[in-house]
Amino acid sequence: MKSMKVTACFIVFLLLVLAVFLQGCSSRYYEAALVLADIAAGDQPSRLKRTVDPPARYEVTYPFQEAWGRGDLYRPARQTRAALLLVPGVAEAGKDDPRLVAFATTLARAGFVVLVPDLPNLRRLQVSAADAEELTAAFTWLVTDEERAPDGRAGMAAFSYAAGPVLLAALDEQIRTDVQFILSVGGYYDLPRVLTFFTTGYFRHGEQWHYLRPNDYGKWVFVAGNVHRLKNPEDRHIFRRLAERKLADPAASAEDLTEALGSEGRALMAFLDNSDPQRAKELLEELPEALSTEVAALNLANKDLTDLAARLILVHGLGDPLIPYVESVDLAAAVPEEQVRLFLVRGLNHVDVEPGLPDRWRLWRAVSLLLAARDGRF
Repeated sequence: MKSMKVTACFIVFLLLVLAVFLQGCSSRYYEAALVLADIAAGDQPSRLKRTVDPPARYEVTYPFQEAWGRGDLYRPARQTRAALLLVPGVAEAGKDDPRLVAFATTLARAGFVVLVPDLPNLRRLQVSAADAEELTAAFTWLVTDEERAPDGRAGMAAFSYAAGPVLLAALDEQIRTDVQFILSVGGYYDLPRVLTFFTTGYFRHGEQWHYLRPNDYGKWVFVAGNVHRLKNPEDRHIFRRLAERKLADPAASAEDLTEALGSEGRALMAFLDNSDPQRAKELLEELPEALSTEVAALNLANKDLTDLAARLILVHGLGDPLIPYVESVDLAAAVPEEQVRLFLVRGLNHVDVEPGLPDRWRLWRAVSLLLAARDGRF
């Protein structure tokens, strides 16, 4: 633990040296180094924290259907440069996840007005295509005020599986041309392939299969988030207990629970237990209809992404154990080349930034591009 802290401090020190060097080269590159150093510092002191006052954070509401959506708004202490809808990944803490709060605070110090919506589905460990409707409403509210989105400069950012609903929202005709840029960290493109990966550990790059030991968290979050789609109440009860047990201890036995499963439950269990990537497609087709319908709705590979007006900044870890990096590679290939920039980072553990110094350089380039988008120069 001590050596990790020393390494982190050393990396922050080098980033600050880089920042000082770049100060005479380009203000945006210098600022990007400060922003990245602040992200690396976490809750520890940084040059950005010393030189820029913390933003104000307060709860807001926005119209959504016939009720109100809720979220946290972060306002910069200095000049507002652009608006950003920041969507958390699948986590029970949701908008209050300490990592997300720190990231939103850093971006607000960098001049973004940041809105983090409070999406109940994500806090329940669920991802739904229906979430795109609330994201559209939240973004609409965010950009209607010139003080929040000067000259209409606005974009979105998402982590992990939340990239799906964000991209679906960005395709919505109501806001399509208003979403100027999207930052995706550890996102996906072909959801059935992701499901194949976290059950078998295999993913395709080109025509070849590759193996990477997956993090079982992804599999059991998928179960926890889709239990309600099973028709049989007993199946739902069993899988809730099973997901709770496996999320606490992936090695825990499940035989005492699975013996009582009905037909839908057995089909889901067969898919989860499968380790052969060649059988995954067949087993996916046998999943309960409600679950298959939701997977199809969230899948981006069956959508025409050339309709996106936003420019994409895609960041993905090469060793990501939840969503393999090829998902961002294929997402980049699905939009016009001039519309996307892809950064594959060695050492990025899904959405946690802990890479070595060489890939800090790639992250610095990604942050520089985000700041360029903030200023309308992407």
